[in-house]
Amino acid sequence: MNSSSQVRPVTPTMTPVGRPTWEQAEGSPLPLGTTWIEAEQAFNFAVHAEHAESVTLLLYTPADLVNPLFAYRFDFLRNKSGRIWHCRIPISEIGEARYYGYSVSGEVVSFIHSFDPQKILLDPYATGVFFPPDFDRKLAMREGSNAGKAPLGVLTARSPIFDWQGSHSPHHESDAIIYELHVKGFTKNPNSGVDPARAGTYAGLVEKIPYLKELGITVVELMPVFQRDPQEGDYWGYMPLNFFAPHSQYSSTGPDQQHLEFKNMVKAFHQAGIGVVLDVVYNHTCEGDHRGPIYSYKGLDSASYYMMSADPTNPYANYSGTGNTLNFGRGHVRKMVMDSLRYWKREMHIDGFRFDLASVFSRNEDGSLNWGHAPIFAEIAADPELGKLRLIAEPWDTGAYQLGRGFPGITWLQWNGRFRDDVRRFVKGDSGLVPDLMRRLYGSDDLFPDDRADAYHAYQSVNFLTSHDGFTLYDLVSYNEKHNWANGNNNQDGTDGNYSWNCGYEGDNSAPDEVLALRRKQVKNFFCLLMLSNGTPMFRAGDEFLNTQFGNNNPYNQDNETGWLDWSQLRANKDVFGFFKNMIAFRRRHSSLSRSRFWREDVTWYGIGERADLSNDSHALAFCLHGASQEDDDIYVMINAYWEKLEFQIQERTAQRWMRIVDTALPSPDDFSDRGEPLQALSYSVAPRSVVVLLRTRNS
Repeated sequence: MNSSSQVRPVTPTMTPVGRPTWEQAEGSPLPLGTTWIEAEQAFNFAVHAEHAESVTLLLYTPADLVNPLFAYRFDFLRNKSGRIWHCRIPISEIGEARYYGYSVSGEVVSFIHSFDPQKILLDPYATGVFFPPDFDRKLAMREGSNAGKAPLGVLTARSPIFDWQGSHSPHHESDAIIYELHVKGFTKNPNSGVDPARAGTYAGLVEKIPYLKELGITVVELMPVFQRDPQEGDYWGYMPLNFFAPHSQYSSTGPDQQHLEFKNMVKAFHQAGIGVVLDVVYNHTCEGDHRGPIYSYKGLDSASYYMMSADPTNPYANYSGTGNTLNFGRGHVRKMVMDSLRYWKREMHIDGFRFDLASVFSRNEDGSLNWGHAPIFAEIAADPELGKLRLIAEPWDTGAYQLGRGFPGITWLQWNGRFRDDVRRFVKGDSGLVPDLMRRLYGSDDLFPDDRADAYHAYQSVNFLTSHDGFTLYDLVSYNEKHNWANGNNNQDGTDGNYSWNCGYEGDNSAPDEVLALRRKQVKNFFCLLMLSNGTPMFRAGDEFLNTQFGNNNPYNQDNETGWLDWSQLRANKDVFGFFKNMIAFRRRHSSLSRSRFWREDVTWYGIGERADLSNDSHALAFCLHGASQEDDDIYVMINAYWEKLEFQIQERTAQRWMRIVDTALPSPDDFSDRGEPLQALSYSVAPRSVVVLLRTRNS
C-alpha cells in the first residue's frame, strides 16, 4: 500500500432515530464478499482470514490503480466476528472507486503462512474480476508490491434485473445427450461461420444453437468458465483464480459485460430446450505450490484454505496434480463452494455441474479419504436448490479412484472411466472383453448396483469414449502414441493409457485409402455402441465430424488451431455427421435404450448363434432388447469386432419382421436407414469390425 494513502474512519449510515445499528457501525460477517445494501446506500465487505493479524480494505479508481483512493484498516474489536473480518462503507465515502482488494499481514511461518502485506489480494467471493492494463503474474510470484498490477474485485451497485422471462430449465431423462465443448475453442476458428466479433465467446455459442439442435444435443457441458489468470497459458480453464466470476475473456462486449452475455447465452440455450452444465474446478486454484503466485487464498490464510503436507520442501498437499488442493475438511472452504454453486444456480440459472477430480471432496483435513460420509455431499444433497440439479462427478483424483459405489455422492452421476476403457479395448480388437462389453452396454450394474442396500440407477453411469482429456474420437483411431511435443513438456504430459489403434498407419499424412475407410467405420462403431448403451451418453464437440488434434491428447495450453474446432471438417465429413445425427435421433426415439433402471429380463444375450461366447478368443456379441415394457419397439444388435466377417444367426421370430436400420460397414447413406431395410433371412453376414442394428416394431 502506497504511503500516500490515508486510512480514514468511516461515518456509518444512521437509523431513523439517528443512531447506527451494530451492523451499520461494524459491518456484518455474512454474507461473505461484497454486498450492496440499497436501503443504506452502502457496501458491506466480509472476508475470511483466520490467522491474519491485520486486514486493510483498499478501494481504487479507474484513474489510479496503484494508490488506493480509500483504505480502511479493520479493528478486530469492532470489525471481526470469529474468523471473518467485516465492515460497512457508505457510498458517499467511496467516491469514484470501482475496484477493491485487501492487504493482509500476519506472522510468517515458513511453509505454513504466506502473509505478505505488500501483495494486493483478491476477494475469494468477488463476482467480477478486473485485470489492470499492467497486470503482471510474475510480480505475484516474488517478494515486493504488485500494486497496480494485481487482479482486483469489481464493485457493483444497483445491478439491473435480468429478464429471464421465457427461459425455463429443461428437464431431460432418456433423451439426455451431453455434449462437452470449450467456449472459446468451439467457435474461435475463422471457419466456424460465427461473426468474427463474437467468435470464441459466450455470444458465439448462441449462433451455433441451430447446429446443436440439428445434431440432437439436449445438454451442453461447458468446460470451465470460472475466471482464471490470463497470463498462465491455461487454455482449458482448469486453473481457476476465482469461483464466482465468469471468465471475462470470453465476453464479446467488454470486460464489464460478461455477466449479461453469459446470462443471455443460458437463456438462449433454455429457449432452445438445451440444458447447461458447468464443468467446475473446486479442487485447487491457480496459485499452485510454494513457487506459485500469491493472488488471494495464500495471502489471506494459506493454511486454512489449502491442505498442507509434511514435505519440508513443499508445504502444499497436491491431490490435483497442479500444485495445491483445497481443504474440504474446513467448514469455510465447503461454505465457499456451496455459496459458489448457489450463485451459479440463482444468478446464472445453471442446470447442473460436473465436478473435476471430485474425490478431493472426500478428503479429510489431513488428506485421508473419507469413504463414508464426507460432509459436503450431505450439504449439497440437503440444499433445496442444489440437490435437484444434474450433479456429475469425475470420481477420482491423483491418489484415489472411487468410481461407482466407492464415491460418497450416492445420487450423483459419474463419469464412467470403465465404460471408456472397456469399449475402446473391445472395438480395437483386444481379447477377453465380451463379458465387460455386456456389463457396459447393460448400464454397469457392477459399479452401480441396484440391490436393496445401494439402489443405484442406470442413468448414473455417464458413458463416454472421449472427453477434453485425451484423444479426439478420430485421433483414437488414427494414433497409437500421443504426439504432445507442442505442449513444451518433451512429450511427457498426457496419459499413455489410451487404448487406441491407428488402423495400421500412424497419423494422416499419406495414410492409405483403406486405412482412412477403416477409421471412419471404427468411429461409427464407437458412436453406435455409445448410443445403444444404457446410461447417460456424453461425447466431445467435433467428434461428429472427425475433428483432430493431430495426435495431441493433452492440449491444455494449445490456444490455436490444435485446440480449436476445425469446421472445415464438417463439410469434408458430412456423412459421419449424418450418421451421428441419425444415431442420436434413433436413441431419442427409443427410450427403451436409456432407462432409469437396468434392462433386466427385457434383454437376451446372444453370440453369432444361440449363446453368447464369453471365451477369451471371442470378439462378437449380439443382444435383443425387448421394448414392450417401455411401450417401445424391439432392438436387435449384432457386434463384430473381429477382423473377418461373421455369419450371425438371428434368434428371434421371422426374418420379415426385422428391419435393418444400421450397418456401419455400408457406405453413406446406406449405413443408416430411417425406414429400415427388411431382412430376407434369419442370418446376417456382419462385415469385419462392424455393428448392425435391427428393429422390430410393436405392431409388426
